[in-house]
Amino acid sequence: MAGVGVYLSLEDPVDANAGGEPQVASVNISAPEIRRVRDEVSSVANLRAVNAVALTTEVSGRVVQVNLETGRKVQKGEVLLRLDDRQASADLAVIESQLSDARRQYERARSLRANNSVSQSQVDELRTAVDVAEAQRQAARVRLENHRIEAPFAGVVGLSDINVGAYLQAGTVITTLDSSDRMELNFAVPERFVGSIRLGQVVRATSPAFPAEVFNGELVELDTRISELSRTLSVRALIDNADGRLRPGQFMSASLTLQEREGLVVPEQAVMLRGAQKYVFVAEDGQARRISVKTGSRLPGWIEVTDGLTVEDAVIITGQDRLSSGDRIRVVESGLAIPENRFDSAQES
Repeated sequence: MAGVGVYLSLEDPVDANAGGEPQVASVNISAPEIRRVRDEVSSVANLRAVNAVALTTEVSGRVVQVNLETGRKVQKGEVLLRLDDRQASADLAVIESQLSDARRQYERARSLRANNSVSQSQVDELRTAVDVAEAQRQAARVRLENHRIEAPFAGVVGLSDINVGAYLQAGTVITTLDSSDRMELNFAVPERFVGSIRLGQVVRATSPAFPAEVFNGELVELDTRISELSRTLSVRALIDNADGRLRPGQFMSASLTLQEREGLVVPEQAVMLRGAQKYVFVAEDGQARRISVKTGSRLPGWIEVTDGLTVEDAVIITGQDRLSSGDRIRVVESGLAIPENRFDSAQES
């Protein structure tokens, strides 16, 4: 009798209740929805100005004018810096005088040639002198223009340490100039997506500097070669930057939209994983039924189901990790669904 008492005391409490009422789990459900989904490929990216240049001096000289205010937007052709050009102006004036004299001599020789007063060779020599003087004048004009540095395109001026009165050597970098209205976004796409890429596709980019904002653009260029090292294709997109907040060299995360379509989506917590298999539980006549599904694209908080569900299915979204197919359930309207007593004994044991 003592042995029988010990045996009964060791009996599994679950088995002891096997003949009682089946336990009922409280769950929440959600109906699948039809939403606009996108097939996307994500990559790290960096920004570059569409036009960018480091401005340098082409001649030596002393600075007499500076318009290099950092961050200022300038127009094409605007003078940013001017060197002392008095000597260059004087040289040009001398050459222009020499050119005028050469032309007068040439015209006089041509008129005398009509009377055979001069030889044709003399006329040719004077014509050559005119051509040489014109070339010298053009070179003098270029030297004079090189004392002024103008903006080659509209853009934003970078940092500069140049002051009026400083003497600069030829080749000195005075500042940078970047066009900022539109920015180039450069990134790479894995080789397996190359067949789905085409110009004009939508690109969305985010930056740690602006965590709650999305910058939109479009794909404009594709490289002609796939990298043998990374097995990726380099691509380029253009992103609007009218307010000038984005800067060249900035790190971004890029998302390239391959295609958009209408798709069936469910809350992402409804999908369960077991190895390579994905499944959900649906509520049918007071019972849970397990259904294998195939998934597609993801949205914030949602996941696309491409096979296995219809819009009429009542998908269980809470408590499904403790369910088995055929378990009795009770659907509650709101709040976190907690199974009734089914796991209390197991947790206590």
